[in-house]
Amino acid sequence: MKVIGFNGSARKKGNTAGSLSTVFAELEKAGIDTELIHVGKEKVRGCIACYGCVKNQDEACTLKDDPVNEWIQKMKAADGILLGSPVYFSGVAGTMKSFLDRAFFVSSVNGGLLRHKVGAAVAAVRRSGGIPTVDTLNHYINYSEMVMPSSNYWNVVHGMNPGEMEQDGEGQQIMEILGRNMAWLMKVIEAGKEQFPAPEALPKTMTNFIR
Repeated sequence: MKVIGFNGSARKKGNTAGSLSTVFAELEKAGIDTELIHVGKEKVRGCIACYGCVKNQDEACTLKDDPVNEWIQKMKAADGILLGSPVYFSGVAGTMKSFLDRAFFVSSVNGGLLRHKVGAAVAAVRRSGGIPTVDTLNHYINYSEMVMPSSNYWNVVHGMNPGEMEQDGEGQQIMEILGRNMAWLMKVIEAGKEQFPAPEALPKTMTNFIR
């Protein structure tokens, strides 16, 4: 089994990466492979609402000049997905959100590529805004019919300069427990697939309130 993690911070070795690494350590102890992708350093533009991914049904965004389509296929092949973002104005960093908007929409309109995979989200924050940031990240997971593990508090670590999150003892434990629970949940799902097949996917019902 494998988990793909996405670091939404421009800092490759900042506190967001540190929190993801803490989760990864527990996954690796459980024999699960991990891969970390640094989204924050890339030039990723937002969705242009062309609906080409709906029309083409090729599991790809029509924008081809960045790594988003490569990342979509990595997500499809993985058993679990871990999302991490720094907190910008009590929200998800812009580059990360642009990636998520495109990748998760492509997934949802191309047969639910992420359906029933295990997904979790974490945030790194200097002071406040961590909970709304994690909540926003969780929206993508919930929308995609993924299964979410929990920890013993909100999945937020505190620290400003790289490495400061290591001084947040409670935050560190939150990440450790999240990693353990994520590994356990992935193994439970894998073990139960033959005895309890997944429910059939239903076509999306769209209701427009203004006609």
